[in-house]
Amino acid sequence: MDDQPSVDAAIEQIAPRLRRARTRKGVSLARLARATGISTSTLSRLESAQRKPSLELLLPITAALGVPLDEIVAAPRIVDPRVPQHPTRKDGRVLIPLSRQQGEPRAYKLTIPAHDEEPHPRTHTGHEWLYVLRGRLRVRLGERDFVMGEGEAAEFDCRIPHWFGAAGRGGVEVLSLFGKQGERIHLRTPRS
Repeated sequence: MDDQPSVDAAIEQIAPRLRRARTRKGVSLARLARATGISTSTLSRLESAQRKPSLELLLPITAALGVPLDEIVAAPRIVDPRVPQHPTRKDGRVLIPLSRQQGEPRAYKLTIPAHDEEPHPRTHTGHEWLYVLRGRLRVRLGERDFVMGEGEAAEFDCRIPHWFGAAGRGGVEVLSLFGKQGERIHLRTPRS
């Protein structure tokens, strides 16, 4: 998902970084203990991640080793929670991803133009959830044909032949949760 370290990941890296810095400088645990006033057992537990590091311990160790603190402690980076939006367009429909995850279900905002009103029912594996943000959505689900307004939601098994598009004069915006098969089906709207 993201290769930026979290706080826990940054803390986990302190122990091996301490050991590498000490061995790279050729300093034994006993020598480092004498230079810092920190017991050998405490230093050993820090390097084996059996003791949580603190500034009171890390500052004298980095000073004695002559290494900057940021070589031992990498600052965690806060992950930007905003999802990069790379819209996909086909036949006037616009599909915008709203989730970063690779698994299923995935969230999308779907904009359907007013001229996309001819039903082309499809089936695929999975389950779908729809929520109408703006406009009116015509839904064909098996033999049922109905219109949903703003604020209405529906969910259904995608193995049932289904289609949805704009109802009325304006386009429609919908939030949708579905898998990859659903993404392909909503962008493939062939004209007969």
